[in-house]
Amino acid sequence: MDRRTRTGYGPVVLVVAALLSLAGCADAMDAAPEDRTFEFAAQRLNVVSHGAPADLVAVDRKDVKVTRWFETSGKVGSAKASWELTDGVLDLRAGCSGIANCDTKYRVEVPKGVVVLRDGRETELKG
Repeated sequence: MDRRTRTGYGPVVLVVAALLSLAGCADAMDAAPEDRTFEFAAQRLNVVSHGAPADLVAVDRKDVKVTRWFETSGKVGSAKASWELTDGVLDLRAGCSGIANCDTKYRVEVPKGVVVLRDGRETELKG
């Protein structure tokens, strides 16, 4: 690589660094928790969290309760989160687009005795 090529990267590196500084760093532990309860009468639940951490806990209840911590930072971009329970699949989604940073964490409380899958594979529950 000659000198002209190396010096040509300088402005690009500065622009990328400036854009990343606008995004900041999100931490789910700084977020206020949000709860949602879903009616549930099946014996099997598949939790799909798309890579976000999800604590799966067996408790004495008849429904499924999800607590979500979702933090975003950055001035340019958008954040979107959704949660839905359909046909035994609990779909938990959260993410950012553009120049933004997101962090998400979930706690899923399920009735004792329910077989729980994580992304289609059986998993151990806490509690």
